[in-house]
Amino acid sequence: MDVGLQKIRAEKLRELHRGQKILVLCNAWDAASARIFEQAGFPAIATTSAGIANSLGYADGEFIPREMMIEAVRRIAAVVSVPVTADVEGGYGPSAEDAAQTARAVIQAGAVGMNFEDAFRETQLTDPSLQAERIKAIRESASAAGVPLVLNARTDVYFSQQGEPSSWFGEAVRRANTYLEAGADCVFIPGVTNADVIGKLVREVHGPLNVLAVPGSPSFAELQRLGVRRVSLGSAPMRATLGLARRIAREILDSGTFATIAEHAISYQEANALFERSR
Repeated sequence: MDVGLQKIRAEKLRELHRGQKILVLCNAWDAASARIFEQAGFPAIATTSAGIANSLGYADGEFIPREMMIEAVRRIAAVVSVPVTADVEGGYGPSAEDAAQTARAVIQAGAVGMNFEDAFRETQLTDPSLQAERIKAIRESASAAGVPLVLNARTDVYFSQQGEPSSWFGEAVRRANTYLEAGADCVFIPGVTNADVIGKLVREVHGPLNVLAVPGSPSFAELQRLGVRRVSLGSAPMRATLGLARRIAREILDSGTFATIAEHAISYQEANALFERSR
């Protein structure tokens, strides 16, 4: 771990939340996808917990052991030169020390950002005061490690859909501002696609807002106009890749042809060239 380099990358990632352009993150699930996204020009790489878990044989929702998730993050961080922010779900344990241990592991893996959610499997929301304590523990661990970790605190109020729909907005704002006060740098509120609601969240949340781009979401340009500072693709790129793999399989079995491969595959040489530094 090069602490000096990680400090530079952490500050770069933090600065990307303040620039004139919205920060768009295409989430990677392995070293190859991370290199593809870096080569495409993304200024930072975010990981996807679902994508990594599924690629390693686990369902999303903290079924994968912490060590396996962190190893995947380490492999991604090792092959790119841009900042990496790691999706580590709810921290792999309910306590503040669990969260702190995960933060230390994220930093040791070479990442400089951390996505940290307040729900277990998107249904069981953590008490916000406990989540605030866990965020403080993460911040303390990062300070002790000498790396100004960029903490993206996610609340799953809209995903969990607990309580009356009329209460979701106020509860999401309350949690978001609590997490910012506890030390989060940004808040992530997935599950919202209505432009008016997103605009109101921007006005009520006292820090940078991250939303999840899904079919039906406003365009990136519209999200930027609304004041959103960060937008993630989540597991969608990985799932789209699986959809392509399924199309290839069906074509081969049903037609005995491989036009889809011919149209979409990069060359063997290009794939190897992604990792020229490792030769």
